[in-house]
Amino acid sequence: MNSWSETLKFPKPLRDVCLANPAADSLSTEAPPLAGQLKASYEQGRIDGEKALSEQLLKQRNDLHELMNGLMESLRGAVPQVVRETENLMVSLSLEVAQKLVAEIPISVPMVEAVVRDALAQVEGTAKFTVRLHPADLELLQRNDSPILASAEGGNEFRFLGSPEVTRGGCLVQTHFGTIDARRETKFDLLKRSLIA
Repeated sequence: MNSWSETLKFPKPLRDVCLANPAADSLSTEAPPLAGQLKASYEQGRIDGEKALSEQLLKQRNDLHELMNGLMESLRGAVPQVVRETENLMVSLSLEVAQKLVAEIPISVPMVEAVVRDALAQVEGTAKFTVRLHPADLELLQRNDSPILASAEGGNEFRFLGSPEVTRGGCLVQTHFGTIDARRETKFDLLKRSLIA
């Protein structure tokens, strides 16, 4: 490698000339302000991040609180509704069981007489009426010489007729003013409507 030993001379003075490696000089003089600026920016970024995270956590906590309040309100409303539905289902189930049990009880003369007496108690004071029974129930009363039939033979005020529209164990009493429905299924429907609100 050759060393340069001649001095360079320029015809005019040089203007705006910089050293070839200015980084070495500028680092030593500008490093402390740059490090401080970096540290301040880092600190500001950390503060902004903590603030944003704090706001986000606060919003999530409020959302969770609203969600829990809504859930508690739903539960407060749901529990009474479930209780009501359960009560209605229990009543319906009990009525169905009772209806099946009553349907399996054999039809007897005292049973049919009791149904007719209950229905006739509602028509006291009515001059003429007709009692409609299931044909098998009417035959049962006639075969056993039921006293309820004997009271009808003395006058023309009322009469007993067999009618297939009446189910076993029930009766229909027809008057000039309307019909009294004393059939089993009608009684069960009335009972069900009165118990299930």
